[in-house]
Amino acid sequence: MIPLIWIIVSSLILALVSLAGGLALVITGKKFNQLIMYLVSFSAGALLAGALVHLLPESFEKIANSMLVSLLVLSGLVSFYILEQFISWHHCHRSVGEHVHPVSYLILIADGVHNLIDGLAVGSAFMIDYHLGIATLIAVVAHEVPQELGDFGILIHSGWTARRALVFNLLSSLTFFIGAIITYFLSKEIEIVYLLPIAAGSFIYIAAVDLLPQVNKACEQKPKLAHFLSFVLGTVLLIVLKIFFE
Repeated sequence: MIPLIWIIVSSLILALVSLAGGLALVITGKKFNQLIMYLVSFSAGALLAGALVHLLPESFEKIANSMLVSLLVLSGLVSFYILEQFISWHHCHRSVGEHVHPVSYLILIADGVHNLIDGLAVGSAFMIDYHLGIATLIAVVAHEVPQELGDFGILIHSGWTARRALVFNLLSSLTFFIGAIITYFLSKEIEIVYLLPIAAGSFIYIAAVDLLPQVNKACEQKPKLAHFLSFVLGTVLLIVLKIFFE
């Protein structure tokens, strides 16, 4: 399957994932918040394994200069730090009661930027190898599900109707396609492979700086093992994909 078709399919998958927030209408209260945190644990494992098992080895294989790879990874980490510090990057999975109405618009803007960067990462991966693209897509989807659930809950809490929240979540997901299609057309002009270590750095930042601290803060004594197992399941899934499908 040619990369463009993979990009289109990936974009459709992300569009469907953006509608996952509708589950918040079925699962409410304490169970909803618990579900999000289990999914956050899973996505942290998937993102780390996606970066360390898939993206980084491919980067070192394709880019001869190991120092350059390290610097590009670092640039991905620093870029996300800057985004989080200066434009209020939002990867929050806190309970909806901790947010106020104006944050709803910030969430949508940040989610759109986030999806754009994910599109760049997935698109560049598919341009190099479809196995790598699938692994990167899985890591992105694993993170998107809890984020969309949390964002939807916050929008509803801010006074939005369920229909409006779903429509705007869907619209913000379209930036994923924009990012992916940019890599498709620029692949003939620039070396797309240099985006891989940057994507790895961004995945590591999201998992280590954003997601895992939230899980550790939310965990009580009893569910710690369950959260750890969710994390391990995320890593194992990406490792199995590496072993048996590449």
